[in-house]
Amino acid sequence: MELATLISYSRGHTPADLLLRNARVIDVFNGEVLPPTSVAIAHSRIVGIGDYEAAEVIDVKGAYVAPGFIDAHVHIESSMVPPGEFGRVVSPRGTTTVITDPHEIANVIGLDGIRFMFESAKFGPVSMYVMASSCVPATSMETNGAVLHWYDLVSLQNDPWVLGLAEVMNFPGVVNAEPEVLDKLRIFKSAVIDGHSPGLTGKALQAYAAVGIASDHECTTVEEAREKLRLGMAIFIREATNARNLHTLLPLVTPMNQHRICFCTDDRQPADLLDEGSIDFMVRTAIAEGLDPMVALRMATWNAANIFRLHDRGAVTPGRRADLIVFDDLQAPRPWLVVRGGLVVAREGQSVLPRRELPRSLRSTMNVAWDRVDIHIPAEGSRARVIGAIPDQLVTRHLVEDIASTDGEAVPDPDRDIAKMVVIERHMYSGQVGKGFVHGIGLQRGALASSVAHDHHNIVAIGVDDRSILTAARRVAGLGGGMAVAVGDQIIAEVPLPLAGLMSTEPAETVRRQVDRAIGAVRELGSPLHDPFMAMSFLALEVIPSLKLTDQGLVDVDRFEIVPLWVS
Repeated sequence: MELATLISYSRGHTPADLLLRNARVIDVFNGEVLPPTSVAIAHSRIVGIGDYEAAEVIDVKGAYVAPGFIDAHVHIESSMVPPGEFGRVVSPRGTTTVITDPHEIANVIGLDGIRFMFESAKFGPVSMYVMASSCVPATSMETNGAVLHWYDLVSLQNDPWVLGLAEVMNFPGVVNAEPEVLDKLRIFKSAVIDGHSPGLTGKALQAYAAVGIASDHECTTVEEAREKLRLGMAIFIREATNARNLHTLLPLVTPMNQHRICFCTDDRQPADLLDEGSIDFMVRTAIAEGLDPMVALRMATWNAANIFRLHDRGAVTPGRRADLIVFDDLQAPRPWLVVRGGLVVAREGQSVLPRRELPRSLRSTMNVAWDRVDIHIPAEGSRARVIGAIPDQLVTRHLVEDIASTDGEAVPDPDRDIAKMVVIERHMYSGQVGKGFVHGIGLQRGALASSVAHDHHNIVAIGVDDRSILTAARRVAGLGGGMAVAVGDQIIAEVPLPLAGLMSTEPAETVRRQVDRAIGAVRELGSPLHDPFMAMSFLALEVIPSLKLTDQGLVDVDRFEIVPLWVS
C-alpha cells in the first residue's frame, strides 16, 4: 500500500475495508489483553486499533483477536497433499504462515519439485515461505533422484519467498569442514540458516553454531536445548506425528529465554492435522500443561516472525499484515474466524475458499529394476546389527541381536519382534537394495511398504516374509508411488501418492481415510505403533542417530559410515 494511502486509513480519513468490532486484542509485545476495541483493516494491512468506520463490520462480541499462527519448520509433503490443499486444512485452525523446506520433493526431482511447490501454493489460504534445501541428497550414503549443489541454490537466492538455507542436516559435513557444505553456508551467510543437529554437543556443536547456523528443531531433552540456546541458536519445539517433543521440552521455557523459542510441526500426517490440528494444537497443549497463554501465543506468532525476519506480521499493530485469528477461550484457543491478508479465509473451522486444482502434473518417478532386485539375506553369521525403533521418536537404538536362519538364509523372527527391512532404489533403475532387520515395529504377519522414506524416498518395506514384502513393494511402484499393506500375494490396503511418490491429488479427508485404513491393516498384522508408516519412513534417514538403513546399506550415524550387517 502506498504510504500516503496507509496514513489516510490510519487517521480515519478514509473508511477501512473491514472492521473487527468488540475485540479483545492480544498484545504480544507487552503480554497483555487490550480492553474491548476494534481492529481496522484495509487491503492486506491492519490500519488502526480503535474507533474506525469500515465498509464491512464483523462484531466478534468480546472474542480475542491475535496474530495468525506461524509454523517455523514444516515439510508440507508429509501431509501427503500439495501446498494448496495443505493450506485448506491448516488455515481454519489458525495457521496463516508456514516456513517450509521442500527437500522431500527436491530429493526426488530437484529444482523442478521446488518450483511445483511454489506454483501449488499460489493464491492459497496461507503464506508459504521456503528455505532453500541444503541437503539434496542428505548424505552420500543414499541414492536419490536429484542433486542440488551450492550453485543450483543460487537461483533461489533472490526470490522474495525464499528466506534462507534450510536445515543443515549434514552436521558432520559442517564440523569436518566439507567444501560443498561450506559453500552453501557462504552463499546464504546474510540470510537465515536453519539447523538440524540431533545430539550434537561440546566443541563440535560450537563449530556448528559458529558458522551462522541459527536454529535447531531436533532437541529431545531440555539439557540439549539449553546448550544450544546458550550458543545463540533459536529452539523450535516440535510436535510431529512421529517426533513428539512438546511435553518434554516445555520445562525449557522461562521468562528470560521464551523470546528465542517457537513452535513447529515438521512432519504431520493427515489424521493428526485433521483431528488434533497444527500449531493451534501445540498452543492449546502448552497452555494445558501450565505455560502462560500469552507466552504460548507469542511463541506461535511474533517469536517465529522475528527469528525469520518477517517483521510485517506476527503482531496486531498498524501497518502489519492483517493475518488474524479470532477465538473465545484464552485457555484453549480454537479459532472460529481466520483472516489472512485482510480477507476472511475460514469460518467456524471450515475454509471458505474453493479447493484449487493443481497447476500441472509431475513426471513419473518410479524407475525400479525389478529383474535385479534381490531381497534375500544370506546367513553370513549368527549375530547382526538391528535397528531399534523407539515409539514417537526419530532416533533409534543400535542393537546387536541373534538372527534366525533357515537353509542358509537369515530370516525374521516375529516372536522376538525382529522383522526384515529393505530399501529398494527407485530413481536410477539400479536394482540396488539395502537389507537389514528392525526391532520395535511389532509385525506378526505380512508387510508394509512405502515410497515415503526420508529423505531419499526410495521404496522402503518391512515384513516378516519375503513374499509379502515384494507384493507390497511392487504395488507401491505400480501406484506410481504410495503405501501398501500385503499378506502373501494379497494387497489389503493402499494409498496412492502419484505426485513424486509423496503426495496425493485427492482431498486431505480422502487421503486421511486411505491412510487410516492402511494403518488399521498394519495394526491387524500386529503393530501397535501410532503411525507405523511414518515410523518406517524415518528408519531410512541416515542423519539421525543411531542406526538407519538406506539402499546402500546400514548406516552407523554416530560414526557416520556404512557398516556391515553381521557382527563377528
